[in-house]
Amino acid sequence: MEFRHLGRSGLVISEIAYGNWITHGSQVEEDAATACVRAALDAGITTFDTADVYAGTRAEAVLGRALAGERRAGLEIFTKVYWPTGPGKNDRGLSRKHIMESIDGSLKRLQTDYVDLYQAHRYDHETPLEETMTAFADVVRSGKALYIGVSEWKASEIRAAKALADELRIPLISNQPQYSMLWRVIEAEVVPTSAELGLSQIVWSPIAQGVLTGKYLPGAPLPEGSRATDGNAGANFIRGLVSDQDLLERVQRLKPIAASVDLSPAQLAVAWVLQNSNVAAAIIGASRPEQVAENVKAAGVKLDSEILKQIDEVLGDGVIRDPALTTSPAQRP
Repeated sequence: MEFRHLGRSGLVISEIAYGNWITHGSQVEEDAATACVRAALDAGITTFDTADVYAGTRAEAVLGRALAGERRAGLEIFTKVYWPTGPGKNDRGLSRKHIMESIDGSLKRLQTDYVDLYQAHRYDHETPLEETMTAFADVVRSGKALYIGVSEWKASEIRAAKALADELRIPLISNQPQYSMLWRVIEAEVVPTSAELGLSQIVWSPIAQGVLTGKYLPGAPLPEGSRATDGNAGANFIRGLVSDQDLLERVQRLKPIAASVDLSPAQLAVAWVLQNSNVAAAIIGASRPEQVAENVKAAGVKLDSEILKQIDEVLGDGVIRDPALTTSPAQRP
């Protein structure tokens, strides 16, 4: 495993992080989820990402039980707040009330006294940013979180939040966006703004929820048990991708490129996002331990310019650089 600093902070994280969106508490049984966490630890992963909303708060609880007994100082545990976690009007958003109540709920479920990174899961247009950042400052000063991050925020929102964080003297060090060979929206504005301000990206969906493994074949039925057949949330997420036959054909053409550098298509996809110097970690998920063991082999891989050029040539106009140009349901991990 390789490790990178998160933003300009002193926090070092594994460049492959383990995330449990969709899987824990919903798609897979707890024994399988625990086995995946054990596989991640055995592979040298120290960074674990979750959120209070995943599986209606169950994912945090599953992760907490799976990590119980591990040396806490040897782990980096990340979670998030924003999406609804209850029926009340204040059980959502980034108000002071919801943040202060949510951090306590997350810590209880995760069985820990603090999280290393507490992230705003989306931007809250109904709450003043000053209120949100002041609440985050109080969470940090109380010792319940060591650092603050955001997820899927625009460049302008990140800039405004960083200015307030600096005034409040709290460490805002990361953004968690979607990023893959197919989805490159952050490259135009978010990455350069973050690099300027000292934030890193912790990217989700580097394998496009399994599409970049090449298992979805053009013109063929969806593989049984795959994310695209999952009735919980996975199918909705990638419906637009698996129905694009031209895109699926392009993905098949990535296989010989991966083979030329002794990687599987999934490993190539994870390695690709890690070539971006502003990316501190790629989040992988898994429903089976062997998926973890395969994907961590992307750690430390360096792809030369010729391989990167070949990838771009194959994908062509299948790459999404502007979210306004697609209706792909790609906005909620």
